[in-house]
Amino acid sequence: MHQPVTDNPFVIMFINMVIVFAVLTAIWGLIELTHRLDPTKKAEPPAAAPAAPTPAPAAAAPAAPAGLSAETVAVIAAAVAACGYSAEQIYAIRPAEQPAWRNFGRVSGMRTAR
Repeated sequence: MHQPVTDNPFVIMFINMVIVFAVLTAIWGLIELTHRLDPTKKAEPPAAAPAAPTPAPAAAAPAAPAGLSAETVAVIAAAVAACGYSAEQIYAIRPAEQPAWRNFGRVSGMRTAR
């Protein structure tokens, strides 16, 4: 019969951890190699000199639809501007019609036991 090399659980754990991290490192290396050799990657344009930041126009906020306060419109415009869009790109703020969410809320309200 074949005898195990060791019965020490810490040695077995160490050997297994080394194997796991070696495989993870090999996978990471393959991913990096794939990223460097990717033929579908778009060529990045050369970096231009950074332009001076332009102040955001205060009067360019979209008109508030019925039911929204000016503060709500300002918060939505600030959040959209924080995502990288300019105030000129915001055309309208309106609630999205999503009847599936509304219907789900109604049905789940009916299913709850009281």
